[in-house]
Amino acid sequence: MAETIPFKNLHSREYQGHKKKVHSVAWNCSGTKLASGSVDQTARIWQIEPHGHGKVKDVELKGHTDSVDQLCWDPKHAELIATASGDKTVRLWDARSGKCSQQVELSGENINITYKTDGTHIAVGNRDDELTILDVRKFKPIHKRKFNYEVNEIAWNTGGDMFFLTTGNGTVEVLAYPSLQAINTLNAHTAGCYCIATDPLGRYFAVGSADSLVSLWSIKEMLCLRTFTKLEWPVRTISFNHTGDYIASASEDLFIDIANVQTGRSVHQIPCRAAMNSVEWNPKHNLLAFAGDDKNKYQADEGVFRIFGFDSA
Repeated sequence: MAETIPFKNLHSREYQGHKKKVHSVAWNCSGTKLASGSVDQTARIWQIEPHGHGKVKDVELKGHTDSVDQLCWDPKHAELIATASGDKTVRLWDARSGKCSQQVELSGENINITYKTDGTHIAVGNRDDELTILDVRKFKPIHKRKFNYEVNEIAWNTGGDMFFLTTGNGTVEVLAYPSLQAINTLNAHTAGCYCIATDPLGRYFAVGSADSLVSLWSIKEMLCLRTFTKLEWPVRTISFNHTGDYIASASEDLFIDIANVQTGRSVHQIPCRAAMNSVEWNPKHNLLAFAGDDKNKYQADEGVFRIFGFDSA
């Protein structure tokens, strides 16, 4: 029997609404809504049906006074979403009403944000390499730590007892949580590490680097298992699919790579027209949202994102 080629004959659809480029895309925990955050100072919520083809409604989240750089959904609540902005605030929104329910002003321009897997804490990183941990219920900072090196994307492990920082030195700093005591420094890459993703089954994490490689690490052993080598430019964004079998990675290369986690082999490339800022797999289906620096023929930002994985265009 011929082996089926994964992701062959699938299509991408385009979603238009933002006035400037989209920095971040993220799915809610039920896989029914996608959020997009943009340089146009808004986030938008889109209801996506994996097999539907209806007109997509979107809700606009308005209130930030600078670029919405990253956003993340409450892992336990399908209608709550947090946004991080260059305006120094972090805001919590109700995705149904589009209303901001909580906000806190921090000390710098926020560029990275992630939820702890149980939904109790949010970690925020800013341009000054400062990490703030927020208690979600009170929406107040409970930890603050300034680092004397470049801190890029941040993540908790699935158990929530370890916290990872990717750094400009090519290392991944592993801290115990909640103490934030250093447990390990992994010399992951020969150039800065930009992004990190954890496998939904809790076995691995992956790191994307300026050296154009993606490395896969065993959480139990803290060892590098393999690297993915298809891209030729600094890796800006990575994501595991819901089964943990595939990893998507993107850069300034004009394609998104999808590789098999176990073999390290590339199985599919999605062509794209610009450098990518964000890729994220749906938590229930093989649908990959992606957004980048797309421009129209007049060299103005298009403000679009796309979702790959539909049976029809």
